[in-house]
Amino acid sequence: MARGAKVAALTGVGQHSLVEMFHRLSRLFEKVPAYLIEQYRQCPVKHADETGWRTDGKNGYVWLFATEKWSIFQFRKSRSAEVPKGVFGQAAVPGVLVVDRYAGYNKMPCAIQYCYAHLLREVQDLEKEFPESAEIKAFVSTLAPLLALAMGLRSQPVSDGRFRAEATRVKNQILAAVESPASHLGIRHIQDVFRQNAPRLYHWANNRCVPAENNLAERDLRPTVIARKTSFGSQSDAGAHTRGVLMTVLYSLKKQGVDVAAHLKAVLDQLAWDLQRDPFPLLFPRDSPAP
Repeated sequence: MARGAKVAALTGVGQHSLVEMFHRLSRLFEKVPAYLIEQYRQCPVKHADETGWRTDGKNGYVWLFATEKWSIFQFRKSRSAEVPKGVFGQAAVPGVLVVDRYAGYNKMPCAIQYCYAHLLREVQDLEKEFPESAEIKAFVSTLAPLLALAMGLRSQPVSDGRFRAEATRVKNQILAAVESPASHLGIRHIQDVFRQNAPRLYHWANNRCVPAENNLAERDLRPTVIARKTSFGSQSDAGAHTRGVLMTVLYSLKKQGVDVAAHLKAVLDQLAWDLQRDPFPLLFPRDSPAP
């Protein structure tokens, strides 16, 4: 039984009626993502990621722009840098953006921190590809633990002063490993990644609030990856748009620590009296601009 049919069976509401209800709800919250994008731009630490998503049988992508408080989903046909540009705009914004090494993020108007989890996998894969190489074994045994330590250091129960000292030590050891002479081309490739991207690799060492990994975005995207496998994507552009709006609202509400169902019902009850009201201050009262 298809997923929509299961929901219809559970609720006793026809599948077509359910779809129309979701579209109407999306139209009601249409402007909310734009408010959240403004909040997102100003956050000191931002995350972004993307993964494949089919719409109407055609390949496309779902983009995620997230912080500890917000999750903004956009379903698009393209993986072009124009998508994140549309979120960030052209003017400089504060903070650090944590991403993988996809080049589409490189020209965003803020500092960028590359994800060490992706780099760690590349380093470990090097040893799997060349298991007989003593040089690679020594390189991986040196660099891999340092990358893992960098990712976990900010969560350790140490003072900020101790963190800064330890972060500086780990950073210097990473730099030493990637600057050491190497004969194997696989090692040189990894070293070149670090050398060429140094401005995007060490913000975590200067600011404890900046993670050295993009786990937050990957966690937020995981349910969508599962949904992709079970639903095979969206049936239409309108369906993908509705999914993006509703996911943005629901995921962001969940991050506020509220009872999402109860809060959403209360908001809808208020909007029922006046559909012209702006839903954003009702959904997120603590983050609404002062009147």
